[in-house]
Amino acid sequence: MKKILILNGPNLNLLGKREPGVYGNQSFDDYFETLKSTFPEIELHYFQSNHEGALIDKVHEVGFNFDGIVINAGGYTHTSIALADALSAVTTPAVEVHISNIHARESFRHHSYLTSRCKGMICGLGLRGYELAVRYF
Repeated sequence: MKKILILNGPNLNLLGKREPGVYGNQSFDDYFETLKSTFPEIELHYFQSNHEGALIDKVHEVGFNFDGIVINAGGYTHTSIALADALSAVTTPAVEVHISNIHARESFRHHSYLTSRCKGMICGLGLRGYELAVRYF
């Protein structure tokens, strides 16, 4: 059975409450239940933190024995060289996901330190991007 981690960064714990016009009305916990039902043959794990070090620690924890990491690093996408380095340091492949189209937003969101460390990037497709990333693995 494949093991995949979904790793969400800062403020994604507020999905369903934060800017519903941008991020939708569904909490990630509710959506995660949908993902588990959609992929019963995959062992899905979920971790969210607002702290950069906790995200890095989780990448290190699963980065040599999981089959994939689906990562939405939130604001750390645009700032965290350390998180990018963590993805480079492990053997588990990652796919970067963004709920909104980061290229249609503020210019500081157009650059990602993570993209070059990932197999691919999905953005602008809402929560469905997570499903597509899991399907990739």
